[in-house]
Amino acid sequence: MRLTVLVLLTALPGFGQQISGELKQWHAVTLTFDGPETSEAANPNPFLFYRLDVTFLKGSKRFVVPGYFAADGNAAESSGTAGNKWRVHFVPDETGEWRYTVSFRSGENIAVSDSAGAGSPVVGDGATGTLRIAATDKTGRDHRRRGTLRYTGEHYQQYAGTGEYFIQAGSQSPENFLAYAEFDNTVDHGGAANKLRDGLHRYEPHIRDWKAGDPSWKEGRGRGIIGALNYLAGKGMNTFYTLTMNIDGDGREIYPWTSYEERARYDVSKLAQWEIVFSHMDRLGMQVMLITQEEENEQILGKLTPLRKLYYRELVARFSHHHGILWDLSEEMDRWRYYKTRDIQELCDYLKRLDPYRHPIQYVQWKGEILPDDKGYGRLLGFRNFDGTALQHDPEHTYPQTLKWVEASAKAGHKWLVGVIEINPTSSGVLPDENDYWHDTIRKASIWGNLMAGGAGSIHFFGYKYPNSDLDMEDWRSRDHFWDLMRHAHEFFTRYLPFHEMRRANEVTGAANQWVFAKPGEVYAIYLPEGGTTELELPWPGSTFEVKWYDPRFGGELQDGTVRTVAGGRRVQLGEAPKERSKDWAVLVRKVR
Repeated sequence: MRLTVLVLLTALPGFGQQISGELKQWHAVTLTFDGPETSEAANPNPFLFYRLDVTFLKGSKRFVVPGYFAADGNAAESSGTAGNKWRVHFVPDETGEWRYTVSFRSGENIAVSDSAGAGSPVVGDGATGTLRIAATDKTGRDHRRRGTLRYTGEHYQQYAGTGEYFIQAGSQSPENFLAYAEFDNTVDHGGAANKLRDGLHRYEPHIRDWKAGDPSWKEGRGRGIIGALNYLAGKGMNTFYTLTMNIDGDGREIYPWTSYEERARYDVSKLAQWEIVFSHMDRLGMQVMLITQEEENEQILGKLTPLRKLYYRELVARFSHHHGILWDLSEEMDRWRYYKTRDIQELCDYLKRLDPYRHPIQYVQWKGEILPDDKGYGRLLGFRNFDGTALQHDPEHTYPQTLKWVEASAKAGHKWLVGVIEINPTSSGVLPDENDYWHDTIRKASIWGNLMAGGAGSIHFFGYKYPNSDLDMEDWRSRDHFWDLMRHAHEFFTRYLPFHEMRRANEVTGAANQWVFAKPGEVYAIYLPEGGTTELELPWPGSTFEVKWYDPRFGGELQDGTVRTVAGGRRVQLGEAPKERSKDWAVLVRKVR
């Protein structure tokens, strides 16, 4: 049920508010206020001249949530550009009564001012109210059951509601996912050549995956993009990557502004339609990585300029309430050394200050394995407002690079989420199933390589020389079997391992071509990329361990091999797999007494 309450604040004549959404823990509650009548094209510019913030309080908890201009309040359907509606989204993390206070002020460039008292009050400033929040009633993968995904100082994100830890599995292609023909004012501006008519996505093969009751807009638009997400979620994927701006980049179709040349006026209806898609991702339990720029446009907004501050503010105000947001500062950031260390830190500091939910921040590092540490991620080790890597490299570098940053960040006192975001070469990436059905190299080296080194998971890129490549990706079924292979790895870790308590322990086998991930004395996972057998040092006298085998190619239940149990206190042989012993297998050794 969707609850809508209309409240007129008699203490502030002329100022009304509407509260919409289910008033439940972890559900987005939307407050829409009657504010100044204006438009996207008005002077003064409403995006810079007004600043709406709402502070939500409960006990010691305090969230300051930025708001935004919402035109007529129904812009996703009406394509409205003018109106008097101003909006805030809040996700309460506790049940009970929350109090809120409105700050609504105007003045030149006030939207990017750090001063709470800047400018002058407008009608509604100082208004107060309460929200009575009940428990969530959601089930399954829905983020509203599990709560906001948070960085908690460990190598994996954790759901704030259920305490479950999260491993990424998903798609990086197309990077221009939001270059979708049924979003308002979305056109191609001469990006890299692709096979799509007019350069825009329609995801027509996935219209059949749209289901009755799923969202759409403007008399049925959006079914292709919503269906695509349904398909990926149905394959077990939980993460998707998309640029929010690629002006002068590869695709040149995505931007939040009213025109390709504009930088300070935002397209309200287009962003409202993006909001529908991101909300559906919450219901599917999918994380969304928002890549705020490409390498080619890293200088368009300058460094921490007023235009960049406004850009970050609009993204935070409109989208930070989504449970699985992961902010990415840039694709291939600083490839040409534009940003000094302090520049990156200032971007992170500002974004963390703005974001009431303090979602994690990362960036994509181009070919990090060839960079000296003081030119790449290494310069940010120990910095508290930078939380993760997004590795881009050839497959053979996944395990050593993941392990390097897992261990280095832990040593520096601020553990990173170490994820893989793109496997090179860019001409191939992940091939279609018809060209590489078993995806042996990426399955072994990248998917399992990242996880066995303690990584946060991987998402994958499709190379430009093959059908359904990155910019012209329309049908994710082109990699249908690849998603199964990713899901099998994900399920092994999330179903069978206390992975958030485990670490690399290759020394217990001594084999150069085998990876061990362990909670010493309790559980050991050994990945055998080329099959065969192994032995394990178990210095735990009097203990008994069971030995099970997991098939990375077919997934499913654990299986028995030729050895079922081993005794601690010595070096033990683990036997052989139940079948296909020359293929890759994972061995699970768990203490039973």
